[in-house]
Amino acid sequence: MTEQAIGNLLHIARYIRQDNPARAETFVAELEERCARLATTPYAYPLIPGREHSGIRRRLHRDYLIFYRVRPETDLIEVLYIINGAQDYEEILFPED
Repeated sequence: MTEQAIGNLLHIARYIRQDNPARAETFVAELEERCARLATTPYAYPLIPGREHSGIRRRLHRDYLIFYRVRPETDLIEVLYIINGAQDYEEILFPED
């Protein structure tokens, strides 16, 4: 998991904690578990449509998108971002375009 993704998790936890501290902990644990589970089937989720060349895939968990890349030489995954699905993820992932 990249530092960016870890920062995303911390931000999500802080946001949810404002209204429901207990749920913040369980929801972040769910996200972490979904990220860990990606390692068992790294190619199960689609590449970003129109951005296939980037090699970035996404998985949905509730209202959040988990963006990750599979390292082809090892099939290990690298979680890049975890963001709310309402956000403009293309602007976040591909700011240069």
